[in-house]
Amino acid sequence: MPMRTTGGTGPVATTKTVPGESGEHGDIEAARGREGREGQQGQKGQKGQKGQKGQKGQEGQKGQEGRHGRQGRDEGRHLDSALLLTLLLVTAVMFQGPIRGALAAPVMQSWMTVFVAVMVQALPFLVLGVLLSAAIAVFVPASFFARALPKRPVLAVPVASAAGAVLPGCECASVPVAGALVRRGVTPAAALAFLLSAPAINPIVLTATAVAFPGNPEMVLARFVASLLVACAMGWLWHRLGRTDWLRPPERASYEGQGKGAAFWGSVRHDVTHAGGFLVIGAMAAATLKAVVPAEWLRLAAGHPVLSVLALAVLAVLLSICSEADAFVAASLTQFSLTARLTFLVVGPMIDLKLFAMQAGTFGRAFALRFAPATFALAVVVSALTGTVLL
Repeated sequence: MPMRTTGGTGPVATTKTVPGESGEHGDIEAARGREGREGQQGQKGQKGQKGQKGQKGQEGQKGQEGRHGRQGRDEGRHLDSALLLTLLLVTAVMFQGPIRGALAAPVMQSWMTVFVAVMVQALPFLVLGVLLSAAIAVFVPASFFARALPKRPVLAVPVASAAGAVLPGCECASVPVAGALVRRGVTPAAALAFLLSAPAINPIVLTATAVAFPGNPEMVLARFVASLLVACAMGWLWHRLGRTDWLRPPERASYEGQGKGAAFWGSVRHDVTHAGGFLVIGAMAAATLKAVVPAEWLRLAAGHPVLSVLALAVLAVLLSICSEADAFVAASLTQFSLTARLTFLVVGPMIDLKLFAMQAGTFGRAFALRFAPATFALAVVVSALTGTVLL
C-alpha cells in the first residue's frame, strides 16, 4: 500500500478504491429501493382492497337494512289494513240495530234494489269482455294490425274504426293497444280511430246494450252508427290538423319481458280491478240518482232536450264506467229520453276521467288536452243528431 508524508510528520495511511465496489453498493441500494416501493404499493393495494370490501360490506348491510325496513313498512301497512277492517266489523256489530233500521228505510231499499240489479246484469259482460280483451292484447301481435291496414291514412281511418267492431275490449285495453299500433308504425290517425271505436262498437258492448234495452232494439243501431261516425271523424280531424309534436310515442310494450300466461292474468287482474271498481261507482251513482235525488230535479233536467243531453254527457265523463257495463246504468235512468241516454253511451267509452289520465300517460299531456275536449264536443253533437234521426 503506498504511503505519503506531509510536512515531515509520520506516515499516513491512504485508502484505495476498488473498482466495481461502488457499483455493487448502488445495485444493492436500488434493489432495496425497489423492494421498499413494491412493499408500499402492496400495502396500499391491500388497504384499497380492504377498503373496497368494507364499503361493499357496508353497502350490503345498508341494502339489507333497507329491505328489512321496506318489509317492515309493508307489514305495517298490512297490519293497518287488517286493523281498519277489524274496527269496521266491530263498529258494524256494535251498531247493528241502527244500521238495520237505516237499511229498512224505503229509500235504502230502493237504493239497494237498483244497485244490485245493475251489478248483477253488468258483471257477466264485464268478465267476458275483460277475458277477451286480455287475450287480444297478449296473444295477437300488434304487427297484425299494421299489415291489415291500408297505407293511405284517409283509407286506414275507417278500416281501423270498423276493426273495433270485431275486437272485443273495454276502453282500459284500447289505450295500450293503440299505443302499440303507433309504436309499430301505424299512422296515428288510424290508431286513434281504433282507440275510440273499439270500446264502443265491439260485440260484447252491443250485446250488453241489446240486453239492457230489450224494448228498444234501435238503441243498438244508434249506438253503433254514432260511435263509428265519431271515431272516423276524429281520425280524419287528427290527420288534417294534428301535429307530430303533440303526440308522444309510447316508449315500451305493455307486457314486455313477461310470459304469455303471466301477461294474460296480469291484464285480467288489472282490468277487473279498474273496470270493476268503476262499475261499482257507476252502480252506486245510478242508484243514488234513482232513489235519493228528488224526482223534481230529474224531471226538470230530463224535460229539457238540450239540458238532458248535456247532463248525461257530463255524468258519463264523471262516472267513468266500463263500456261493457254502462248500458245497464243508462237503462236505469228512465227519467231521461233515449237520445240523452244515447249520448251517455257514446261519450262514456270515448272520454272520461280515467281515459283522460291513461291517454295523458301514454301519448302525453299535450295530446290529451287537445284530443279529449274535441272528442267530447263531437261525441255530444253526433249522438244528439243520431238520436234525433234514429230514436
